[in-house]
Amino acid sequence: MSAPRLHALGDAALLCELPAPATLAQQQQIWALAAEARNWPAVQEVLPGMNNLTLMFDPAIAEQTELEMQVLTAWPQLEAAQIQGREIVIPVAYGGEHGPDLADVAAHTGLTPAEVVSRHSGGSYTVYLLGFLPGFAFMGGLPPELATPRRAEPRLAVPARSVGIGGAQTGIYPLVSPGGWQLIGRTSIELFDPSAAEPTLLRPGDRVRFVAESMAL
Repeated sequence: MSAPRLHALGDAALLCELPAPATLAQQQQIWALAAEARNWPAVQEVLPGMNNLTLMFDPAIAEQTELEMQVLTAWPQLEAAQIQGREIVIPVAYGGEHGPDLADVAAHTGLTPAEVVSRHSGGSYTVYLLGFLPGFAFMGGLPPELATPRRAEPRLAVPARSVGIGGAQTGIYPLVSPGGWQLIGRTSIELFDPSAAEPTLLRPGDRVRFVAESMAL
């Protein structure tokens, strides 16, 4: 795997970026680099993203060029981090009021709504990272034939627990929020509970399986 592109973000942050598309193998390499960088004296915080890693560092301890050399030296020696995630089953009510964009996804992909549901619920997904909202999991593994662009006009208030497709990814909105993903269903499971010992249901590396509880047209 080729070395990441390195970009300075101000005086105390370094972005390590891999080329698209995002794959599980590349994300595992990002996780491995994050684990390695946590041991470097100058690094204060590591922020894994989709196909990228941001390193916050103390410029009084190491200059940016030194940190870049550490990244490029460590990269070819890393072993992809195999996070032993859990399998999480997510029941989904597809279509109807819960999935108002199911018909649009079907029209875009050339599939019937039932085929969209079958392929979406038949996929095997891995949580790459949490971001955008507390507990919002960006997942890889969407069947390529289901990839659908985001809506031209985002909604001002997407209902909590809505399951959507955005480009080549699928995800679940944990809270009511603006959003432009294509909504194909909704789950009854809470994704984020700030009062819980572990507030987010999903974690990076978890494997997610969607189960169709119902489908409405």
